[in-house]
Amino acid sequence: MPARLTQTIKQTFWSLRSRNFRLFFIGQSVSNSGNWLTNVALTLLVLHLTGSGLVIGILTACQFGPILLLSAWGGAIADRYNKRNLLFITQSLEMLESVALAALAFTHSPSIVALFAVATVGGILLAFDNPLRRSFVTEMVPVEDIPNAVVLYSTVVNVARIIGPALAGALIVTVGYGWCFIVDAISYLAVLACLWLMRPSELRVAPDRPSSKGLIRAGISYVLAVPVLWITFVMLLIIGSFAYNFTVTLPLLVTKSLHGGAGTFTLIYSTFGIGALCGALLTANRRLVSVRAVVNGALMMGITMFAIAMAPTVLIMAPIAFALGITSIIYMTSTTSLVQVRAKPSMHGRVLALQTVLLVGTTPIGGPLLGWLADTAGARTPIAIGGIACIAAGLFGYVAIKNFSSI
Repeated sequence: MPARLTQTIKQTFWSLRSRNFRLFFIGQSVSNSGNWLTNVALTLLVLHLTGSGLVIGILTACQFGPILLLSAWGGAIADRYNKRNLLFITQSLEMLESVALAALAFTHSPSIVALFAVATVGGILLAFDNPLRRSFVTEMVPVEDIPNAVVLYSTVVNVARIIGPALAGALIVTVGYGWCFIVDAISYLAVLACLWLMRPSELRVAPDRPSSKGLIRAGISYVLAVPVLWITFVMLLIIGSFAYNFTVTLPLLVTKSLHGGAGTFTLIYSTFGIGALCGALLTANRRLVSVRAVVNGALMMGITMFAIAMAPTVLIMAPIAFALGITSIIYMTSTTSLVQVRAKPSMHGRVLALQTVLLVGTTPIGGPLLGWLADTAGARTPIAIGGIACIAAGLFGYVAIKNFSSI
């Protein structure tokens, strides 16, 4: 193997030299695949039962609405208490949520209200679990490895975007929806085992645990005082509300405009995931991430969203979905890496929770709206609107950073 290629591979996966992070990487690779399996299966199950874009939007509001209300509190808890111990609790409860979804799916005619209720419980758990997992990354590796570890964690999510949807498609057409949720429940055993095998003495825990009073307010004030944070967060608010709703817009585009089925959608989403994986590996090979990379990622994402909105067939849509996967993850990993490198360690949980609110917590606003637009103006419309949002956010970022030479 050429020396240059060997060095590139070593640099790309450098943070895996830390034992605790290797265990976390393995456990999350399995569990996230199960998560995407459940996300896709639940979306397709509700779409199969109702055929409504608006109902799909309401489902995403149930899944991610609690993040809008509770994630900032979850981030404060992540900064205050032992993350590993709390992850044992959240991951175990999420396993039980998957068991509940399986029980509903195995019934002859699952209640939409019951599915929404379980999805809401899952959203509440996610509001606490997400900032825990993301801020825990920085405790498992040395400071110089944080950018690479953050991107490799994003890589885990994007590998899962390939495996999860593909497995969902295979299970749905062979044994049915219920087994998708059973497989997801089993996948949590891997992450629980990896958490148990970690060495707590090797974790790099922040020495200054903040007091419980005013944690959320302090986190917001900190973000507003750091230009690199508030600029990228304004961009994220725009993109999260109107563009990063692929679990709503892509299945509606495939089924309504291109007349595909569950198998076609899982194929397209897996292609999207392969592109995201490539984008994550490209970002992982870079030691530093700049605000300019975030701006460029947003602009490229907007262009590819316009292209996919105009795709006339599934065959043409597939390579564009691959490109969208690349550009979307370059934007997202650049944003996340920048936040975790620039923010103070004692603020990581709260800052990442606020970031999650802007990205995922805005789904209850954008999801139903985009679903309604797909029903009334065609499934291509919400994706085109997402392209406009990305370009608008990129232009805002470009203008804003010119006023701050230090970033």
